Amino acid sequence: MSWRSTRAAGRAGQQSRQVAVIDLGSNSWRLVVFTFAPGIWWKRTDELYETVRIGAGLAATGRLSDEAMKRGLETVGVFWRFCVANELSPRDVQAVATSAIRDASNGQEFARAAEAATRLRIEILSEEDEARFGYIAAVNSSTLTDGAVLELGGGSLQLVHVSDRRARELGSYALGAVRLTEQFLPGPGPARRKELQKVRAHVASTLSDIGWLGSSGGGLVGVGGAVRNLAAAAQRAAGQPDIGVQGFVLKREPLRELVEALAALPVSERGAMPGVKPGRGDIILAAALVIETVIDLGGFDGVEATDASLRDGVFFARELLDEREPLFDDVRAAAVRNLAVQYESDMTHVEHVALLSLQMFDSLVQGGLFEPRPGERELLWAAAMLHDVGMTISYDDHHKHSHYLIVSADLPGFDPRERALIAQMTRYHRKGAPKLGEIGGLTRKGDDDVLERCSVILRLA
Repeated sequence: MSWRSTRAAGRAGQQSRQVAVIDLGSNSWRLVVFTFAPGIWWKRTDELYETVRIGAGLAATGRLSDEAMKRGLETVGVFWRFCVANELSPRDVQAVATSAIRDASNGQEFARAAEAATRLRIEILSEEDEARFGYIAAVNSSTLTDGAVLELGGGSLQLVHVSDRRARELGSYALGAVRLTEQFLPGPGPARRKELQKVRAHVASTLSDIGWLGSSGGGLVGVGGAVRNLAAAAQRAAGQPDIGVQGFVLKREPLRELVEALAALPVSERGAMPGVKPGRGDIILAAALVIETVIDLGGFDGVEATDASLRDGVFFARELLDEREPLFDDVRAAAVRNLAVQYESDMTHVEHVALLSLQMFDSLVQGGLFEPRPGERELLWAAAMLHDVGMTISYDDHHKHSHYLIVSADLPGFDPRERALIAQMTRYHRKGAPKLGEIGGLTRKGDDDVLERCSVILRLA
């Protein structure tokens, strides 16, 4: 889908809506509120999170325990009261359940009890739908064209073969982090090497019949809290600035080092590792082993993290993009335009600045004044489109406000380095000598030159 070029000033006159998506996963449950104008802009505006662990004990008994069901019903009640307080009617709420509730012999019983306690309808997703929504989230938040999408939850692993941005094969496997922790890593102390090998062997055996996995080529995008936590832990270990994990690629060697570090800790201390949430500490090692094995089997360089998730996939498919294939034609352009409109930029003005910036850039390149770096032109365009977003806070020092807002935004399709450079270009679009400063830890050789010339071009435009 082509994201509309909105030439109206900001969001004036646009009819917005609010909807909520509730994701009842095997480990954590989340309610996310989206505010949006279909085909124009969207953003997450509220969120509730609870580690329910509904799938605890499921692998051994095949049932949801009474304790887990009680936790689940209490949490659904909290979610429902939130919806009522925020004037979200049942028709505005999509509540979806995944692996644990789907697989449990009493999963339907739980769904009926939850529906009776609230006015919400609980939709138990099929394996195919769960994988599809994860794929939609991943492809709409990355530049993945060919390769695979990995979605790892507490109860299951979804793998999707992607070719030309389309899902070609989808599969769901009983390799969730809660499930494997209970099966193979139940002890409270450090994990033994033999236990790690058993997990790896089990994952490899389960995935051995996937013919495309070793020959798909391309990249791997990972969906889910475990991927985000591991990416954040790798960033902290590398001493990188904390500007989010969207687009960060967790490479093989740093992941191997994380596995070793986590395995050496008792379970009670794993949640204290920088980047890992305490509520995920007891299952993060199993998650890391699954991801590591998928990377090895597929021959991938690493896994790219995304802030998008299954609930975003549900929102994209059912609310935002009214298309049979709910995919943005250009993820980066959609993200940039969305942020510009979201912060009420004068779109006529910023598009004109972007046009002038690119014309100057192209003329300078054609004149032989410099050799552009890969992706430099697109970063300049993004900075030109976003240079005024800070005016939503104040005109005074709006270049500084723009910098902060861009650094804090997800900006799907861009990695942390690119997002930091875009923000830094906007920071210097009015005055000052451009310098990398605090983002130096993210940059590559030659990025100081990129920042200097793009900031000058943007200032002139």
